Amino acid sequence: MGRFVLKADSVNKIVHMQLEGTFSNEDGLKTMQAYQQTVNPITASEYCLQIDCRKLNVTAPDVVPLLESCFIMYKSDGFQQVTLALENNPLLKMQLSRLGRKAGLENMLIVPSFQE
Repeated sequence: MGRFVLKADSVNKIVHMQLEGTFSNEDGLKTMQAYQQTVNPITASEYCLQIDCRKLNVTAPDVVPLLESCFIMYKSDGFQQVTLALENNPLLKMQLSRLGRKAGLENMLIVPSFQE
């Protein structure tokens, strides 16, 4: 089961998202719905999106199209920067990098962890 935490930091202009576990299509749809509720009230182009993927598992092939939709959504929302924190998981890094490129998310960066 996949879990997520989402919050917008209006002072620092960052949307924080934390993902962990293995996401099903249902988990992914719930995450997308919560994401929309978090992002709709703000001007995304003034914000950075930080996604903590350090506890996320590689996405199953049947859920990949949904994940790809998420990357397309991040691009269309127009964040200044999309940063994914990911360490010690080369398969997931490869999967997320490929999906980011496919979605045309040119402002995506993968880092080992976020600077606090």
